[in-house]
Amino acid sequence: MASQVATPTSLQTTSSSTSLSSPAVSPSSPVQLSPDDVELLAKLEEQNRLLETDSKSLRSMNGSRRNSGSSLVSSSSASSNLSHLEEDTWILWGRIVNEWEEVRKKKEKQLKDLVRKGIPHHFRAIVWQLLCNAQNMPIKDQYSELLKMTSPCEKLIRRDIARTYPEHEFFKEKDSLGQEVLFNVMKAYSLVDREVGYCQGSAFIVGLLLMQMPEEEAFCVFVKLMQDYRLRELFKPSMAELGLCMYQFESMIQEQLPELHMHFQAQSFHTSMYASSWFLTIFLTSFPLPIATRIFDIFMCEGLEIVFRVGLAILQMNQAELIQLDMEGMLQHFQKIIPHQLDSGPDKVIQAAYQVKYNGKKMKKLEREYTTIKTKEMEEQVEIKRLRTENRLLKQRIDTLEKKGPPRFSEESIMQLERELVQARLKEAESQCALKEMQDKILDIEKRNSSLPDDTNVARLQEELIGVKLREAEALTGLKELRQQVQDLEEHWQRHLARTGGRWKDSSRRNTLSELQDELMSVRLREAEAQAELRETRQRMLELETQNQIHSNQLRRAEQENRCLQERMQNVTLQNKDLHVQLQEIKRRQAEIECKSKEEVMAVRLREADNIAAMAELQQQISELEIQKEEGKVQGQLNHTDSSQYIRDLKDQIAELKHEICCLQGQRGAATRPTFDRIHIINHYKGISESYQSSDDPHLQEPQQSSSRRIKLHPKLGDTDSEDEEDDGEALRLSVPQSSSHKSTTV
Repeated sequence: MASQVATPTSLQTTSSSTSLSSPAVSPSSPVQLSPDDVELLAKLEEQNRLLETDSKSLRSMNGSRRNSGSSLVSSSSASSNLSHLEEDTWILWGRIVNEWEEVRKKKEKQLKDLVRKGIPHHFRAIVWQLLCNAQNMPIKDQYSELLKMTSPCEKLIRRDIARTYPEHEFFKEKDSLGQEVLFNVMKAYSLVDREVGYCQGSAFIVGLLLMQMPEEEAFCVFVKLMQDYRLRELFKPSMAELGLCMYQFESMIQEQLPELHMHFQAQSFHTSMYASSWFLTIFLTSFPLPIATRIFDIFMCEGLEIVFRVGLAILQMNQAELIQLDMEGMLQHFQKIIPHQLDSGPDKVIQAAYQVKYNGKKMKKLEREYTTIKTKEMEEQVEIKRLRTENRLLKQRIDTLEKKGPPRFSEESIMQLERELVQARLKEAESQCALKEMQDKILDIEKRNSSLPDDTNVARLQEELIGVKLREAEALTGLKELRQQVQDLEEHWQRHLARTGGRWKDSSRRNTLSELQDELMSVRLREAEAQAELRETRQRMLELETQNQIHSNQLRRAEQENRCLQERMQNVTLQNKDLHVQLQEIKRRQAEIECKSKEEVMAVRLREADNIAAMAELQQQISELEIQKEEGKVQGQLNHTDSSQYIRDLKDQIAELKHEICCLQGQRGAATRPTFDRIHIINHYKGISESYQSSDDPHLQEPQQSSSRRIKLHPKLGDTDSEDEEDDGEALRLSVPQSSSHKSTTV
């Protein structure tokens, strides 16, 4: 009897000489099979053969299991005896998937290190979706509708399908399942993004996704890659992003491998001749598929940086050989030698890749330089296009004039017209420059006007100006009065001098009068000096008042500006508080929506579990009814045959079956230890053993022909947000000998 139990951590196989697909005939059984039984056995034999040998059938089963939406991890781990290290890796990645959001936020560095070491094959589908955040995209619901539409790129896609992974089992046959789903995904994306449409290199990326997950999920992941991983810019018709990558990669070669760069320049070996496929297909067309898949793991986590690193590491490893080759030799080396260097595994090249110097700031600087260069080239192309258009129009005009008749103008007149055209162009350029200068002046004036004070400040400045002018007028009036007084004093002084000229000749009376006049003149002079000092003091007082008023006005304006700033600050604070309240409300609503969605998912999964349990019960009842039917047939046969010897043989057979059931129960106990958070195994050995113990079929006594029981177990991971654990199912085949062959019953 052959039994096979598969778990995520161990695979144990016990084989015997009996096969399910070869029914044995008992020599002591004279009863022949009916045609219905023969047909049923033939169908069962064909199904078992397909399950054992046909890899595509296994793949389609895995695909249908993934499409159920309740499991994203493949159960086709057919390797024998996984090591403890692999077992620990399974447990670790299972916990990472279950606690993805927390791990992504708090343990990003550890997650990157794990991805660089390689994602396990069975977790690759779900981890890729989580890395690019493609597990819950609304566009997934539109996929079936997109397939019903017609794309203008269908002919191109059909033509290139056969060129995508032509040696892979899943894609190599024409009109196979792999080619059909690849066509569906490429067609759907060409309808979603009509600007990009279809590009041949993208089919290799989609093909790799289809090797890991169903077509709907592969479509969502591909859409995310195109949007968030710069692939859309790479696959645009202009391929501007590819030119930028080539420019950045060539600059890295020039900096870190100058000798190799000089050799490439000498041989006119451009970077696009060997590196363009690296960026367009992420090494899927250049390296063996296992190596490229490991690099694609890192690409999903870190982006195009890994392509630059691996590309430069490959050049470093082959620098000595490439320098010795010419252009054709280097092309052959990249196509035939380098892929076989990585047959031993990707760890060496990945380790070398992370020894390469990669400066993100410098890459940004190179991007700006490339953008500037391309902008200048575009301007030159526009100018060249304009000149070509003008030249074409002039040629058309000349042809038209030639067709009308002999030229009316001589060559000199044509040259004169060309000179006038040049002068007109120069004047136009000058006018454009003058217009630009005037626009700049207008902008400058507008800026100055915007910096001028408002109307209230202008009114206050006008009041200050009026006050200053009034004080200036008073000062001018005082100055005029002083000038008049000075003039009067001069006149008095002149008269005084005229009188004092004959003082000694006059009498004493006149001398006394002259002295009195001198004293009067002195008093007037002192009065004038006092008035001048008074005027000067008043002028200073006016100046001080003016300064005081100016300072008070400035202080008042400063206080007003301060009040305005405080009001603005209060308004901003209030707005900030309102926004904070709105944000809290949005978060609360989002949390409520998430709780509702989780509850709905929980209810749906509970209903699915109830349906599965009901189905299992119905299948159990069917199997019991079939066994009862067989028991009735055996009971009828016992009434017509020698029952004594037959019953003894039957008891021996029942003893053997009991022993075998005990062995299976022991194996079940050993396999039930917890190995993964979301994998459970459902076995019904007790029910089966009781059914066999209650059976009286005399044909169960053949010791040489043992019944074959095959158990298929599928590890199943649910959604990362749900804590429900579901059983994927159990398939159990029992062979009960009837007449001269085996009867296969499925529970």
